[in-house]
Amino acid sequence: MEVIGSKQAPLGAVLVIHSWWGLTGSFRAYGQALAEAGYLVGLADLFDGQTASTETEARALRTHARTVPIYKRLGADCAKLTDMAAKSPAKIGVVGFSMGGHWAVWLSQRPEYRVAATALYYAARGGDFSRCRASVIAHFAGHDPWVSAAGRKTMERAIRKAGVGYRAHDYPDCGHWFAESARPRDFDAAAAQLALGRDLDHVQRHLGA
Repeated sequence: MEVIGSKQAPLGAVLVIHSWWGLTGSFRAYGQALAEAGYLVGLADLFDGQTASTETEARALRTHARTVPIYKRLGADCAKLTDMAAKSPAKIGVVGFSMGGHWAVWLSQRPEYRVAATALYYAARGGDFSRCRASVIAHFAGHDPWVSAAGRKTMERAIRKAGVGYRAHDYPDCGHWFAESARPRDFDAAAAQLALGRDLDHVQRHLGA
């Protein structure tokens, strides 16, 4: 995990989890924006510095055998950030993009990781939200073959059933990867900036000053 920002960040800590392209400049830029807003930011690196430029490469990175499972690495990242932030009560924010969004949901469903604010980009994952203590904001692309309407409805139904705070924003003219500057054919700067502003408001309200 790479860390950006001061250990004395007044607003708390946020873990950013990349999509299947790996830890590209897209996520470093996003993390830098959070750090400039006053957060201690951890950039998860699930592929040990490797990045992909094609879907074939990305699939290979995602399925590559690991000595440490991804869930354990992310749990360790959460623990490290919580310790570094040294805030009371201890809580963090988590932001996940695509594949990273699935992991952000997984972390948020488990109270031991102390996630108070979650942001999802073009990702939907169901499961049990009954122990989730995070408020969730989600960003969905209007043209997205990777996130089905049924998958989104399943997640939102589970969130409502658990009474979890939730807001969804749709970007009708955008496609999957719209918030990732390293994907220039898909990147939409205006939509990405709008989503970032919404994330900053979300984490500030739920992590607190």
